[in-house]
Amino acid sequence: MNEAAAADYLPARMLNEYVYCPRLFYYEWVEGQFAHNRETVEGALRHAKLDEKQDELTPAAELPPEERLHSRSVTLSSDAYGLIAKLDLIEVDGGVATPVDYKRGSPRKNEQTGAIEAWDADRVQLAVQALVLRDNGYACTEGVVYYVSTKQRVRVPVDEALVAQTLQALAEARTAAQSDEIPPPLLDSPKCPRCSLVGICLPDETWSCRAENSATCDGRQRALFDLGLPSIPRDDAVGQPRRLISARDDLRPLYLNAQGLYVGKSGQVLKVKEKDKVVQEVRIGETCQVNLFGNIQISTQAVQALCEADVPIAYFSQGGWFYGATHGLGVKNIYLRREQFRLAEAPTFCLRLARSLVSGKIRNQRTMLQRNHVEPAAGALAFLKCLQEDAERARGLDELLGIEGSAARVYFENFAGMIKIDQPEEGVRNGAPEFTFDFLKRNRRPPRDPVNALLSLAYSVLAKDLTIVCHAVGFDPFLGFYHQPRFGRAALALDLMEPFRPLIADSAVLSAINTRMVTPASFIRTGDAVALKPDGRKAFFRAYEQRMDTLVTHPLFGYRVTYRRLLEIQARLLARVLTGEIDAYPVFVTR
Repeated sequence: MNEAAAADYLPARMLNEYVYCPRLFYYEWVEGQFAHNRETVEGALRHAKLDEKQDELTPAAELPPEERLHSRSVTLSSDAYGLIAKLDLIEVDGGVATPVDYKRGSPRKNEQTGAIEAWDADRVQLAVQALVLRDNGYACTEGVVYYVSTKQRVRVPVDEALVAQTLQALAEARTAAQSDEIPPPLLDSPKCPRCSLVGICLPDETWSCRAENSATCDGRQRALFDLGLPSIPRDDAVGQPRRLISARDDLRPLYLNAQGLYVGKSGQVLKVKEKDKVVQEVRIGETCQVNLFGNIQISTQAVQALCEADVPIAYFSQGGWFYGATHGLGVKNIYLRREQFRLAEAPTFCLRLARSLVSGKIRNQRTMLQRNHVEPAAGALAFLKCLQEDAERARGLDELLGIEGSAARVYFENFAGMIKIDQPEEGVRNGAPEFTFDFLKRNRRPPRDPVNALLSLAYSVLAKDLTIVCHAVGFDPFLGFYHQPRFGRAALALDLMEPFRPLIADSAVLSAINTRMVTPASFIRTGDAVALKPDGRKAFFRAYEQRMDTLVTHPLFGYRVTYRRLLEIQARLLARVLTGEIDAYPVFVTR
């Protein structure tokens, strides 16, 4: 069977996923998204051992009536039903075939009878295997689920009722796969904590946002109708969201900025060489992204392995300008991007989202001054408060740009008060400091002092992180709602970045300066521009990653996650807005 034809056949495992959770099926089958957790890794290892031995299955027409045989890891398909199944084990006795499916968990106990039973999703998967066997000429009246945790074999009769249930689930799954609307998340389900895609699905967060908006939902129905968005149903039974995703990501980014390095691959390990000498080895499975600054070569084999592992490669100039990224195929579903392009042409939607983003940015700038300034000016804080309120009432994007510019001017006029170091003694030339951390105003392209050089690098790295997040969620990062399309600019990444500029980028810069992770000796002047030396960039990346790994409490959901995890959560919440699952984007602000 060729690859194109195989795509039309629904795997038995996918029908199992549909019965377990239609939303999970949609993510895996339609969007092609998958993530591992402990349960899936254990299951994969178990099936890897089973797949080590693959047997041939004697065709039904050639099978002697009294022969008994066992065949492992057999793949069969059914043209009649459009199904394909990989059977862990087939036991044939007296001309009757019995499929045996291995599951890592345990069976369920019937609360009324006390009998041990297979789960509904497992029963349907066995029924698919039975149908496939029958379509290939074998008699099949029952299947067996072997639960590894309890070492129990549970028999499942494949009767007419189970076949009818399976065919109905098959029809529903095909309808869901052809729809451009994702099934709703499960509500307060015990299945969610065990699901490997819970960080992509965000079930509790989605329901919480619906409940948060329900108080004003009725008054927004006309606006939603005008935008072509569906009405958001009220649900007052939603409780506090559970933190179903890990607070931190165990994977770490790799930064390479020494010129002349070469990145190769051996097995699943990246080998970083300098003049044919291996200077660093990094496991691909422990890496979330690879960042290359300047003249650094990478082999085709390494690129292919990183794409296969969904590890993006980001490219920067030596000075830190973000060029772009290489990544795998990503999300296969175009429905989110279609909604993104449609709503980008709706001025009312763009303005509503832009108001939230700019208002959140100004509020976070004000919070930064309150937290970190030696003695913030009361007038500046009051003015920022007024500008925040003005942003929430702006009548157009041009007006909003003016408000944002005024806020940035006030914020950077007071930025120097958050730099808390004495006049540095390092970087002295001819008896006078060559560089200082005195900050007068924001300048860029090129940055003309050390603080602006750090800010430009911080914004470039943050834009890179959000561009990667946009790709992972399924967005086109170059089409925004506040930032208008411009050649070579990831407008949507910049949209999402606005509230996080002060909280992540500016905070990382201040931390690098105030803790002396970077010093005046870390900089070099090239013409009018000031840039970081390789050691200075390395020190800043350490400060930036420390900030990204900082735990922060989400104001709406109440749980603590790192800023790196938070960026993905916020991008996925924006996707929920575009697909109509929630009403308004809950911009992240901190107190």
